[in-house]
Amino acid sequence: MRQVKPKKNLGQHFLTDLNIAKRIADTVDACPDIPVLEIGPGMGVLTQYLVTKPREVKVVEIDRESVAYLREHYSRSEECGVRSEDGSSASTDWIISADFLRMDLSAVFGGRQFVLTGNYPYDISSQIFFKMLDNKELIPCCTGMIQREVALRMAAEPGNKQYGILSVLMQAWYDVEYLFTVDENVFNPPPKVKSAVIRMTRNNTDDLGCDWLLFKRLVKTVFNQRRKMLRVSLRQMFTGGQPRAGFYDGEMMTKRPEQLSISQFVELTNMVAEEMNSI
Repeated sequence: MRQVKPKKNLGQHFLTDLNIAKRIADTVDACPDIPVLEIGPGMGVLTQYLVTKPREVKVVEIDRESVAYLREHYSRSEECGVRSEDGSSASTDWIISADFLRMDLSAVFGGRQFVLTGNYPYDISSQIFFKMLDNKELIPCCTGMIQREVALRMAAEPGNKQYGILSVLMQAWYDVEYLFTVDENVFNPPPKVKSAVIRMTRNNTDDLGCDWLLFKRLVKTVFNQRRKMLRVSLRQMFTGGQPRAGFYDGEMMTKRPEQLSISQFVELTNMVAEEMNSI
């Protein structure tokens, strides 16, 4: 079968540097002994290294041409090194033709935890990570390659101009590591931006200490007006009435959202929740 032509509408940029592909595949070793799910394998440049590891591997691909290529290329599973949970040779059932954003992740490995990895499509990478957050108990580790700008935002610390919604929501539950930068010239076709490889590992937080849905709403609200002080941007949180006198007093209310740590966002969420309950 001929090689797959990258499709612009799917945001496909196929990695061509095998050394980088192996380095990305090896990032999953930080979370050993659990299965791996690769998103968007394309023609299998990462897959060929993932399947040599002593663990179960599945891939999910939305592009039917890529799925056909993978099923043909990996049809002889004994040679590919793909193994099922019991250690026997696997069929190509591990190549899943589906949209990751619509999948029930609890069904992929029968409710078991797994590592998420891939060369993620840039235009939906944030959606992928938000879905990961919704399934954080299933995904203790996530690695892979994304647009460098997004990687910098995810790993940014308070006070950094890159620090924003994605930084706070991800770091609430994961330790984010920016591993290395990847140049444009190792892709077909070359993207217009640099890429980066990251690793996210679940931190020790089991209970955030506040209402998660309210936390997300608050973070998105204040960062949508990131140049304004919290005492201004927070007013949008109260649509059914105004908080009690003195709520907007205090040093925290004079800060802008990029100045707050995760723990301060938790504190602020609880303050807002208390006021909402009193209105």
